[in-house]
Amino acid sequence: MGDYLVRALSGNGEVRMFAATTRDTVEKARFFHNTSPVVTAALGRLLTAGLMMGAMLQGDDKLTLQIRCEGPVEGLTVTADAQGNVKGFAIEPVVLLPARDTDHKLDVSGAVGKGTLRVIKDQGLKEPYTGQIDLVSGEIAEDLTYYFATSEQVPSAVGLGVLMNRENTVREAGGFILQLMPGASEETISTVERNLKSISSVTDYLKMGKSPEDLIELLMEGLDPIISPGMAVGFHCDCSEERVESILLSVGEKELKSMVEEGKDVEVKCQFCGKAYTFPVDRVQSLLEAAQGNRDVNAE
Repeated sequence: MGDYLVRALSGNGEVRMFAATTRDTVEKARFFHNTSPVVTAALGRLLTAGLMMGAMLQGDDKLTLQIRCEGPVEGLTVTADAQGNVKGFAIEPVVLLPARDTDHKLDVSGAVGKGTLRVIKDQGLKEPYTGQIDLVSGEIAEDLTYYFATSEQVPSAVGLGVLMNRENTVREAGGFILQLMPGASEETISTVERNLKSISSVTDYLKMGKSPEDLIELLMEGLDPIISPGMAVGFHCDCSEERVESILLSVGEKELKSMVEEGKDVEVKCQFCGKAYTFPVDRVQSLLEAAQGNRDVNAE
């Protein structure tokens, strides 16, 4: 089976959990953006989190996770929906850093550094919900744990991991989000805390051949978890010529006029998947005329 996500609820209804395996998703992102190992790890963690947080949504709702930071990666953006689709990119896809001295693992916090995490939920309302925190570590899982506690007032534990092969392809990727429901008893909280001590690394667990269901059984031991059927997930970009054209139209008359005067075809690449769209000069001229027409209508 490819990448998938499962969710579970404890028998007493006091704990919910999401767990996912995302190797193919992260490898696809690495291939599209040609990311260096540490950026693959950072983006892969955020993509995995996006998929699980997307599963908390309903219908056509969408979610964006946006990190802006002082580290060399400069920023990461991930967008996900409730159907298991996710896409994302790094502002600077190639960052080369030595492994951490402490454990010889990829230095994600060094690539990210200080910054902010913004969570934007488009739930079909007049204004999207936006929550923002300062990053607490740049490791992403800890930052999301802090986000849930402060912005959504939901005590949570988040685990995310990406393990690379020597040839810089993705060997394992996945994660979990475990959350306490309002009114959770002290007994339930103690059980969760005890279970969380039994896992140190998500990727080490996946490397052993364990599944998301196994992860739920481990972290919800003693809580009689009811596990839902798995949902297929993956990297999916919904860019199209029409969408890119609307972006081109939004750059304004001055820019469009400059493009027309250059007399060359205009190539626009999708940030999320790298697909290139080419617009001949006469098409750009048509867009310029449309922009001028819209200005005239608005001026009336």
